Amino acid sequence: MTRTLTNWAGNITYAAQELHRPSSLAALRALVADSSRVRVLGSGHSFNEIAEPGADGVLLSLTALPPAVDVDTTARTVRVSGGVRYAELARRVHEHGFALHNMASLPHISVAGSVATGTHGSGVTNGSLAAAVREVELITADGSSLTIGRGDERFAGAVTSLGALGVVTALTLDLEPDFEVSQHVFTELPLEGLDFEAVAASAYSVSLFTDWGRPGFRQVWVKRRTDRPVTGFPWAAPATGAMHPVPGMPARNCTEQLGVPGPWHERLPHFRAEFTPSSGAELQSEYLLARSDALDALHALDAIRGTIAPLLQICEVRTVAADRQWLSPAYGRDTVALHFTWVADTEAVLPVVRRVEEALEPFEPRPHWGKVFTVPPAVLRGRSPRLADFRALVGELDPAGTFTNAFVGDFLHPLS
Repeated sequence: MTRTLTNWAGNITYAAQELHRPSSLAALRALVADSSRVRVLGSGHSFNEIAEPGADGVLLSLTALPPAVDVDTTARTVRVSGGVRYAELARRVHEHGFALHNMASLPHISVAGSVATGTHGSGVTNGSLAAAVREVELITADGSSLTIGRGDERFAGAVTSLGALGVVTALTLDLEPDFEVSQHVFTELPLEGLDFEAVAASAYSVSLFTDWGRPGFRQVWVKRRTDRPVTGFPWAAPATGAMHPVPGMPARNCTEQLGVPGPWHERLPHFRAEFTPSSGAELQSEYLLARSDALDALHALDAIRGTIAPLLQICEVRTVAADRQWLSPAYGRDTVALHFTWVADTEAVLPVVRRVEEALEPFEPRPHWGKVFTVPPAVLRGRSPRLADFRALVGELDPAGTFTNAFVGDFLHPLS
């Protein structure tokens, strides 16, 4: 049978025997143990077939499980269940006087799904969201529970795992003391003469936005921690009012700007938790490459802006600190992330995506696992230095391939 679900990418049809929303861990274990093929649907913020279980598979949603958010103030950690979204997690953590090191632009996405695909925020010293993970709790193919924590040699493969090892039922994350952030927007930053390193390092979190209609960046969002020295921003003029990154969209949906200090979880995301993202209005792609190549990559995109601009809503440029997660797009290199929000027209967008990939090819970009890309699996394998280790881990924990769908399988296993 087929199930049609609506997410940010529009109506995506998943071929599956059944869609289940178990309400207890016991029911979840039984479902997994009784299924030959399983994939987990996170918050629906994916734009490709990463959650597709196949016609013989079972699609699982964790939204009916008890939503645990357990803060340990002594250990400075939080244990969060697999179906919880960042907005709820952040609110509870803040209530206890703590903070996460970073947030993605949307607080509506699930914690487990974000970590599994290498999702990130911004900041030259800030790792991806997976960098905060201390422990992963899984239900493996036979329905048994497994916990993998730091110090376990398998840990770096178990965090950003594309859902290929089991169902993530809970994560334990590091916390730090609560802090406040003030958010400032600057306009019309030139590309010519850009000192990208200085701009990216000018605040705790920095995002550059452009529509590629002309050279340069229409907006720069600068998020400063109020407990740290303030660095000026001499490269562009400050905005005179609140703004939305996408031209024509209402600024009321965005987190507060104009330098008004506020809690970390109400400033680090670009969008308010109470704002419901639109459905079916966009496609997304993202490519992560060495930060040292940022300026050359931006000029390569500028050279094809006439191809990009007609189908683009907005492009965002962010930075991510290097990490050691085997399948992380930021593995082993300080990273710049080039994110594209396209119009919702797959047939028109795919040729432009291919052109972007051609322009970025010299920089060996790694695509975000949950976005639209056309990079061949063989090329992805060549850009994944720890792929052999991850294959071995899948062989250990899931030898029958219960959690490996076509999307993951094409990457893991070269055609014979």
